[in-house]
Amino acid sequence: MASVVLKNINKTFGAVTIIPNLDLEIESGEFVALVGPSGCGKSTLLRTIAGLEEITGGEIWVEGRKVNEVSPKDRNIAMVFQSYALYPQMTVRQNMGFNLKLAKRPKAEIEQRVAEAARMLDLEALLDRKPGQLSGGQRQRVAMGRAIVRSPKVFLFDEPLSNLDAKLRVAMRAEIKRLHQTVKTTSIYVTHDQIEAMTLADRLVVLNKGVIEQQGTPLELYSNPDNIFVAGFIGSPSMNFVPAELVQESGAWAAKLSDGKLLPCPSERGARAVGQAVTVGLRPEHLVMRAGGELSGRITMIEPTGAQTLVYFDLAGTQLTALVDGDTALSVGEQFACSINSERVYIFDRQTGERT
Repeated sequence: MASVVLKNINKTFGAVTIIPNLDLEIESGEFVALVGPSGCGKSTLLRTIAGLEEITGGEIWVEGRKVNEVSPKDRNIAMVFQSYALYPQMTVRQNMGFNLKLAKRPKAEIEQRVAEAARMLDLEALLDRKPGQLSGGQRQRVAMGRAIVRSPKVFLFDEPLSNLDAKLRVAMRAEIKRLHQTVKTTSIYVTHDQIEAMTLADRLVVLNKGVIEQQGTPLELYSNPDNIFVAGFIGSPSMNFVPAELVQESGAWAAKLSDGKLLPCPSERGARAVGQAVTVGLRPEHLVMRAGGELSGRITMIEPTGAQTLVYFDLAGTQLTALVDGDTALSVGEQFACSINSERVYIFDRQTGERT
């Protein structure tokens, strides 16, 4: 295992700056997920750690060693890509052991490491098959096995599950989680799928245009987002956002919606002012269906998902989503009413996007 430290990392492509100035420390044995929308710089950052992209400025340290000038093959890092990148003419056994063969490791050692990785990933029965005879999930396990046999200090995963169907993604997610719990190697995982990141990682790092918006445990970012970007990115279904302005009623803060309704505000985090333009954040799962609730509107769409149903309703000209039990009887066009605990309400300054 090894720590990874990024100091003042800068990456540009010509006149375009992808990562302006980034600092990040990853502890030995930690599983960190880099998340963010397409184009936020997460894959570029991962490739700089691997040595596949040269940084424009800054320093990369792996296991206490500066690796800026170290070639990718000498960084003791293994990378699993979105594409399986297997050699079609080779068997699973040959694919998994190929990098060790290039490194001129003894044949007995190669066989031993391949056998250990195959046992770990349940590939023993497939060692003599070729990639064309495997399913997508099996091919991805082979790609992971090829990385494991190298016994690297750091694993890098670049959206490894993007090419799999929904059911396989869930299964492979469990495989990766189990792998990390078994080998306990420092892992950095890139994905735009925040559910994938939250279920796998010890710590999330949310990127936006190459800048770290916030980092912390999955539950910390879900419960206490620092700004509207993080709040909207973490959580599924996404948080609802409603424009409002702050008022004071009997000394207590409230958010006044465009239809005049008042929504009690949670405890203060930052400066507030009467008349301040804000955005109110409401998570769909925190909206409790209740007759006479303070939030109500006409249902515009219903999406049953099995155990739960997504209900879309109009509130003062803004469409909101609520999550209710799957057996709740509702119809498009009828009124939907709900309430929410004031401490589950998030208030963001509309100009800065920061939580207040």
